[in-house]
Amino acid sequence: MADTHHVLLVSFTDPSRCRAAYEEAVSLPGLRQAAVLERSTEGLLDVPDNHVRGAGVPTVGGGVVGGLVGLLGGPIGVLFGSAAGAALANAAENRQLIEDGAGLIMLSSRVQDGAALLVVDLHEASPEPADELARRHGGALRRLTAKEFAAQVEAAERAAERTDTP
Repeated sequence: MADTHHVLLVSFTDPSRCRAAYEEAVSLPGLRQAAVLERSTEGLLDVPDNHVRGAGVPTVGGGVVGGLVGLLGGPIGVLFGSAAGAALANAAENRQLIEDGAGLIMLSSRVQDGAALLVVDLHEASPEPADELARRHGGALRRLTAKEFAAQVEAAERAAERTDTP
């Protein structure tokens, strides 16, 4: 299997097994992000655990680059350049987090009362590590390409927009 970008959905009937699987999932090779969606027996949804590899790095990098560019303007240029670079990079990073949140919202309907869902976004060189993780913790694994998942999120967003308009 070539290195491919997948979103893994691992369903659990026992939320504690899902959390244990999450603890291992954050160290899977190629991991981009992981989250746990849990629904209580009363139907309340919670996201108790989530991890985004490299969160904050773009913001810090933008601040550093902006500061370096600002060197041309002296000390005040460094200050303004750092602030502007960090703000622009942070805005881009926040936009990505909002898009990722839309995916979790779309997936929330797949979580039954009293159950949990582990969502893992990663580049896989081989399916074995994730397959073994799901098997070891008793989860049902569904693998989607990132493109398939993005298409499902976009379709859900379009459907939501149609229902919101009068």
